[in-house]
Amino acid sequence: MVPRVQATIAGLTEERARVERFARSLTAEELVRPVPGTGWTVSDFVAHVFDVDRFNESAVSARRGRSVEDNLAEGASLRDRLVAVIERFTDDTLDSVIRFGGDRKRPPVDLPLGQFLMSWTRHDAIHVADMLKALPERRHDPEIVAWLGRPEVAASISAYQKAMG
Repeated sequence: MVPRVQATIAGLTEERARVERFARSLTAEELVRPVPGTGWTVSDFVAHVFDVDRFNESAVSARRGRSVEDNLAEGASLRDRLVAVIERFTDDTLDSVIRFGGDRKRPPVDLPLGQFLMSWTRHDAIHVADMLKALPERRHDPEIVAWLGRPEVAASISAYQKAMG
């Protein structure tokens, strides 16, 4: 496996372990809290982080009301399938240019697949930062501070929040 693929998979694995610990620590009351400015609950964000490639409002709606454990189990299955594909990537694959289709607030852009994947490894942390808007008492948990305070993670969160307004 090429080193950049190993780094991507390591990043995905580390970030997923952190978001799983965070999600499992949430109480029933915390899970139903609305996240300001989003129209989603904390639980909806947990559902979102496990199907980012095909995510849309209906995917979250379909998962609404499911347990954290059910969402984590589905996420583990999806992640295993994704990692099996990524493991086969070569440097040429990572250097190939893909089209990020954009979203409600970000325009489409062409970029190397490897760059997209390394940014994508911070997806979970970005949405934990979103969830913390509804969970202000959790902002000072030592594990959360250490996770979201890492320079590359903090920069990704800042860029995302700026892009999303």
